[in-house]
Amino acid sequence: MNYVAPLLVGVVYITLMSLIREPHRRQFNAVMVAGAGAAYLSGGGFGAAEFAFTAVVTYCAYRGLRSWTFIGIAWLLHTAWDFLHHLKGSPIVPFMHDSSLGCAICDPVIAVWCLRGGPDVIAWTRDRLRAVVSREPMRQP
Repeated sequence: MNYVAPLLVGVVYITLMSLIREPHRRQFNAVMVAGAGAAYLSGGGFGAAEFAFTAVVTYCAYRGLRSWTFIGIAWLLHTAWDFLHHLKGSPIVPFMHDSSLGCAICDPVIAVWCLRGGPDVIAWTRDRLRAVVSREPMRQP
């Protein structure tokens, strides 16, 4: 399995999310993680635990409507769930054996970004480039 591609997917996700202005970015990400929490419901292999997990992630997503921290926690929970599915359950994409492992590699990238408050990485990169070119002090995100 290629371990770099899932990392790049996480970076692309974060970059695309930066195109959405706050507070809509946070709210959109809460909806996204709620959907991710239900990804294994159609046959993940852990029976009733799939419903319990979905309920926990849905609660975190609901709290995430007002808190980036809860969105980050939900992505970390999904990371653990992906890893368990890679080891013992069914893959998230039935015809791709390592798809849950790829998701478990991608999700923490998104989680760290969320735990940092979901900053606009496009603006941050633009500010860094300007600072390098003009040799001005850089502001923190």
